[in-house]
Amino acid sequence: MSTTRDRHARESAATASGRFVLRLPPALHAALQGAAREAGLSLNEYCTRRLAAPGATLAVDADTSALVHDVAEVLAAERDRLPPALAAELERLADVSRRLRRDRELAFYGAEDLTASDFYKKSDAEDARLGARFVVRTVRRHVR
Repeated sequence: MSTTRDRHARESAATASGRFVLRLPPALHAALQGAAREAGLSLNEYCTRRLAAPGATLAVDADTSALVHDVAEVLAAERDRLPPALAAELERLADVSRRLRRDRELAFYGAEDLTASDFYKKSDAEDARLGARFVVRTVRRHVR
């Protein structure tokens, strides 16, 4: 039997856009910015991981591995397990991953002082498309 709480949770999940504005004290904002910088993450990525982390006060049932947009470190750590043809392209694959992650975060999550449509040019989109095509062509023959 479904409870009212369950129904509200399902309705909230169905209508959630994934975006909300949060006002907080400047000192807390500064502390979060510093922690994100130390972690090498955007403020948005840092806060999202903190909120979704197991044991967090507001933790939700979320697959936090889905928050990893840059696989460059995974590729480097697993280099010995990659087929030789992929290992030979590791640096370029990692570079594409880093660039797409950086640009994807800005384009999807935005920043207070950035409007994606004003910031990105057609050449940025073309570079991203070419990088993604390289990854697909390089990896496709190794995926079963």
